[in-house]
Amino acid sequence: MSLVRRAFAHQRIADTHAAWAILRAQNGHIVLAILEQRLAGEQRQVPAPELFEQVTEDLEELRSEGFELPRTAQEYVSDWRRSGILIRRPSTEQREETFELSPGALAAMQFVDELHTPRRTVTESRLATIQNLMSKLVVDTDPDITSRLATLEADKARIEEEIQRLSEGEIDVLDQEKATERVAEILNLVTEVPSDFGRVRQEVEGLNHDLREKLIDSDDARSAVLEDIFRGVDILADSDAGRSFYGFYALLLDPERGMEFEDAIQTITERDFAEHLPPPQMRALRGMLPVLQERSTEVHQILTSFSRSLRRFVQTQRLTEERRLNRELRAALKDAMRASEVVRATTEFDVEFQLSRLPQISSISSLRLKNPGDYRVETSLEENSTGIVSLEEIQQLARTMDIDMTELETNVNTMITEHGTATIGEVLSDFPATQGIASVVGLVVLGQEHGKWLAGNTEAVAWDGRSGHIETFLFTERIPQ
Repeated sequence: MSLVRRAFAHQRIADTHAAWAILRAQNGHIVLAILEQRLAGEQRQVPAPELFEQVTEDLEELRSEGFELPRTAQEYVSDWRRSGILIRRPSTEQREETFELSPGALAAMQFVDELHTPRRTVTESRLATIQNLMSKLVVDTDPDITSRLATLEADKARIEEEIQRLSEGEIDVLDQEKATERVAEILNLVTEVPSDFGRVRQEVEGLNHDLREKLIDSDDARSAVLEDIFRGVDILADSDAGRSFYGFYALLLDPERGMEFEDAIQTITERDFAEHLPPPQMRALRGMLPVLQERSTEVHQILTSFSRSLRRFVQTQRLTEERRLNRELRAALKDAMRASEVVRATTEFDVEFQLSRLPQISSISSLRLKNPGDYRVETSLEENSTGIVSLEEIQQLARTMDIDMTELETNVNTMITEHGTATIGEVLSDFPATQGIASVVGLVVLGQEHGKWLAGNTEAVAWDGRSGHIETFLFTERIPQ
């Protein structure tokens, strides 16, 4: 890349990347201090009102120490969101929106942490890690069977030699300095994982948005994206970010590897050298696996939610409505462009628009205060006696107002246990629709979420003496309850 292109590339990063925005900000040190305390610990997502309150307390404490911070917490948080330092998301568990750190903010924090506690220029553990990775890459990419056998024989000879030395009482134990160095190297690698997860989430969100935009802009009913979705292909999981994450996720949740991981951590923390580790490193070691599993589970749930949402977007009428609205907007813009060639935007029109529902106030004295007495009801209230409602009546009333998804999931699981697979029609043949058409709707929802859609196939279903045809969904696995 030429010098000029490199300069433009750096300028683009400086203008758009959140990490650069923090580091070049006049009060960047204050921003990092507040966000590290509030969003970089165990709680990675904080409801907006709670964050505003916390930042207000932090600002008051900093002002008491001489820092000049004239703005309110809401104004600072809004600026951080606009510059990409914070990400605002709707919460699925509570009414308030939540804030979390962006991948750029995590990268800036990691950079500053390295400035505070710089690593050695070259450490033995880092060189060993590089060497081991390169050796494994050489072996795993070697198509020559003879060469790979020779490598394995060499490893076997080295292991047998080490076994022989241990049998003779010779043992080399890593000294405290080198063991501590390796622990630090491990924790440095772990600290990069949250920002990796953030980048995966950001890439998937962008891909999800681009796919929806492509589907809306294209009127082709046989586009590649549509065909993939109808064939059941999980496009988001099949992307580069999705494949990379799911490889990590499968490895992390493997029971055997998980037990090995836990045993290794337990063993390390019981070694003599671990007594000299700083308390933060000990806490990080003990909480390493749960934190990785929790963060990866969050990303997995987001990936799954996006995939299901994209499929519902295509299979329901939402895509058709969005395409229609897109066509209408494009047509209006096209007409506006043609009109702009004839009529200028500054042209005055002799048209007066009358404002509705807005009173014309000439003086405040013309306002008449509302008198609640004008709306007083003169008639007396009638008291109605209340009876006793049985539990059966309450349960029946609840069933008429909501679909009993638990009953439907149990029916599907029973069919899977007895027959291996089942369609919605087969489920209804063995378990009649106790809630009428609501039971059929509930089974269709379960089919979209947990079943396999058989494109082009329909089946007959019956409820309350009526019948009809629906798209075919095949259940092949039990539904978690």
